[in-house]
Amino acid sequence: MVEGRMSKPRGGTSSVSSGKTDGAEAVPPTMKTELNRKSPVHLPAREIFNAPVIVFLTVCSKGRKPILADDETHALLLEAWRAAGAWLVGRYVIMSDHLHLFCAPTEHDSLPVTNWITFWKSYATRRWSKSADAPVWQRHFWDTQLRRSESYDQKWQYVVENPVRAGLVPKSEDWPCQGGMNILHW
Repeated sequence: MVEGRMSKPRGGTSSVSSGKTDGAEAVPPTMKTELNRKSPVHLPAREIFNAPVIVFLTVCSKGRKPILADDETHALLLEAWRAAGAWLVGRYVIMSDHLHLFCAPTEHDSLPVTNWITFWKSYATRRWSKSADAPVWQRHFWDTQLRRSESYDQKWQYVVENPVRAGLVPKSEDWPCQGGMNILHW
């Protein structure tokens, strides 16, 4: 192996090899962490010329516990999103262990999406009625800023079909833990 080249070990993650065979790694821990990153890099939402800012989020429960898809949690999340006024929630789907939503800042120089998510997750956790569920949220989340109106429609069609693909309902409109709080215009 050539020194410094990327290799694909049996585990499936990329790593940098030093070419040594004694088992000692020559890669600094910070570089290894960066290459084997398990959490997303959250870039700030940016306004694209004459286009709105719409961000697609996926947030998971801690350990992917199936604790989110019930009427009480649904109502609590709606309350938390209303209380966290810096961003508007558009369409959303709440599955048992994760949720998807589309959101947009309320103002041009609004609070960063990371701070907004931290607020509503904390708000919901403090009001969570089932203490056995703690901790509720996974630390990280996935976010993507949409670039085109087609992306919004395509992502929504994929997301709204999640309960059907999971075998929970025969038709997407039958899933009770979904909806739209605000219309996010593209």
